[in-house]
Amino acid sequence: MLVLEYPLSFQLGSFHLYAHTLFELLAFFIGFRYYLHLRKNKADIISDQGRLWIIIGATFGALLGSRLIGALEDPDLFFSGKAGWLYYYQSKTIVGGLLGGLWGVELAKKIIGERHSSGDLFTFPLMLGMIIGRIGCFSMGIYEPTYGLASSLPWALDLGDGITRHPTALYEIVFLVTCWVALLALERRVNLVSGARFKVFMVSYLLYRFLVEFIRPGIVVGWGMTTLQWTCLIGLIYYWRVWLWPGSMVESSSKSLSI
Repeated sequence: MLVLEYPLSFQLGSFHLYAHTLFELLAFFIGFRYYLHLRKNKADIISDQGRLWIIIGATFGALLGSRLIGALEDPDLFFSGKAGWLYYYQSKTIVGGLLGGLWGVELAKKIIGERHSSGDLFTFPLMLGMIIGRIGCFSMGIYEPTYGLASSLPWALDLGDGITRHPTALYEIVFLVTCWVALLALERRVNLVSGARFKVFMVSYLLYRFLVEFIRPGIVVGWGMTTLQWTCLIGLIYYWRVWLWPGSMVESSSKSLSI
């Protein structure tokens, strides 16, 4: 059994920095630099100004969605306000950020009149940032609510409370790497329509998060499911064409979809 000291941190003289903070900053920086690299080396039908407004919409939507869904994970604290205003600011979740960012992008595109799909260029940089960010989550152990339930499986880890648990942050890293490789393999075999890469990623991730929440602690809000699981279901319904009509994602289809 592997035992690490959580939360992991760095000490340089009187300066103290949690590894989670460092990896979170690296996730944003490296992910954005990778996006700029991809855009520079591939023709983009969306103008610089259009991309800027899309990024602004994505950023504000992600911030709002991340904190709203994160706070709603505990409905009692959300509606009672007993935890104070910091609860609403500090609570956040990637699922809410992705769907909030999607809403922000669609709103920004509607305002500026942009009709082209915009998600494909963001997909791999987003996945890279999530992988780096989850390393930071893992470094916090049980001090970051991304750990799993108790488990006796051979790969279960003690994340700081003396209980071996599903290392769900590591599960997500494995999933994201596998999804990345699978998307690249898929694109070598078929020509996907514009926007399909992002849609396939979103459906895959939402399905993964819906399932993995069954082995993570959480507050059940209805029908045996948590707020995150209900949010994932809403997202999967939004993308119903991807899993109900997968042929619409291939270029030979008569109609392509916008994200």
